[in-house]
Amino acid sequence: MRLLILGPGYSAQAAVARLQEQAETITATARSAEKAEALEARGIEPVRLDDAGSALADATHLLVSIPPGEDGDPGLDAVRGHLASARHLASIAYFSTVGVYGDHGGAWVDETGETRPKSKRSIARVAAEEAWREAASGAGKPLAILRLSGIYGPGRNALANLRAGTARRIVKPGQVFNRIHVEDIAAATVAAFERHLDGTINVTDDEPAPPQDVVAFAAQLLGVEPPPEIAFEEADLSPMARSFYGENKRVRNARAKSELGLSFAYPTYREGLRALLEAGEGGD
Repeated sequence: MRLLILGPGYSAQAAVARLQEQAETITATARSAEKAEALEARGIEPVRLDDAGSALADATHLLVSIPPGEDGDPGLDAVRGHLASARHLASIAYFSTVGVYGDHGGAWVDETGETRPKSKRSIARVAAEEAWREAASGAGKPLAILRLSGIYGPGRNALANLRAGTARRIVKPGQVFNRIHVEDIAAATVAAFERHLDGTINVTDDEPAPPQDVVAFAAQLLGVEPPPEIAFEEADLSPMARSFYGENKRVRNARAKSELGLSFAYPTYREGLRALLEAGEGGD
């Protein structure tokens, strides 16, 4: 495996940890000299995004973790003209989001469900997914679109938020969110590459739950009082945070289990938070 990563962020780094042993080379984009040095320290060759197209020529696998912007998808812009000529490229994995489904009034949705994006970022994601499908199909390359739900893991979880004093229990009746542990994202990425998946998969947990319940459970694990409940209408939220509450749905993961053979290590937030606590998260 010769892996090229566009956007080596939190989830992509978890995938790298699983792929590093089998990878002959790993190359990843870096936006600054400091980020390039950090990649080199981990044995990853840095490359500027503008030069990613040239780096693709030798890659066998491409992982895309760069979000689209108002002007389109910078990752696709960097490699679009090089996909067809990338003769070694056997598999592409693209990290998208379940936000593309938009609002379904709390109903269950799967990969066949209608996309009803409301926020600008979700609208941009739908457009980016379609652009990647068109580009990959035109180049004859399999493309796995992995739609991720709310990501948590080491350093990014309700336990850490409670210790930092930033956790809040915001209550909007009927509101639920799916979540996914970053290690389950990594497992899905490896499986998508191994199977040369060509299609769309929801990578999400088994149990969509109200956000205030997750905070309360984390507080229980830590043996502390949970923060008081705050009505959604009274919560001081950024426009982006508030927009998340405008999209309510329950996302199914049956295809991930059947087509990728996944058995989630953390099927609900309870298993995930317990494991994080055992690993030292939320400690003093």
